[in-house]
Amino acid sequence: MNRDSALVQWRRLPHPLRWLGVAIVGGTLIVVGVILLVLPGPGLVLIALGLVVLASEFAWAEAMLIRMKRGGSSALNSARRAFARGSSGGG
Repeated sequence: MNRDSALVQWRRLPHPLRWLGVAIVGGTLIVVGVILLVLPGPGLVLIALGLVVLASEFAWAEAMLIRMKRGGSSALNSARRAFARGSSGGG
């Protein structure tokens, strides 16, 4: 089975079943990600993946994902500026 036929079969499922499947998989990824924030593991990655899965069916999850991307981009820019200041100080 190729990817396109799997996608077609997924889209043929009744909406409540798709909704439930996405909610279970995405919710599980987010819960495990939150647990892995305090335990060793890729917590933020799993939370992001959970939001990606949930965003396929839920508008609120898509909005959260966009907000998370903006926050990550802002943090990366701040880190780059701080690194540039620290490395140009001589020493």
